[in-house]
Amino acid sequence: MTELKILGSSKTEYPTAYAPEILERFKNKYPCKSTDEYVVELDCPEFTGLCPITSQPDFGTIKIKYLPDQHLVESKSLKLYLYSFRNHGCFHEEVVNLIARDLFSLLKPHWIEVQGFFNPRGGITINPRVKLNKSSSD
Repeated sequence: MTELKILGSSKTEYPTAYAPEILERFKNKYPCKSTDEYVVELDCPEFTGLCPITSQPDFGTIKIKYLPDQHLVESKSLKLYLYSFRNHGCFHEEVVNLIARDLFSLLKPHWIEVQGFFNPRGGITINPRVKLNKSSSD
């Protein structure tokens, strides 16, 4: 029996506001020790958010990497979660921190790293990265 609600649903509902509650997880069949090298990497090359000051769109790539423990993120729910930033005003640095913390809270991995590679604005690219560790957040 699965706890997943979004995957396989007949009609996909796209969120219109930031929606961390949409994230879903499933049981990892290969739980890791903190010394293992089973790393999950997810690349999201079509990320869109809004500048919280100008409301202009920001485009970029979000890269997520984590050493799983008991759970893995379900990819359709992750896609919809990332889509929920589309109308959410948020600086680039806040975006990567929100994503890292929401996923860390859901999955409780040994560690997670989230990096944003955003298109230039005013001739400057901003590529923030955050890494959270189980030992430092307990």
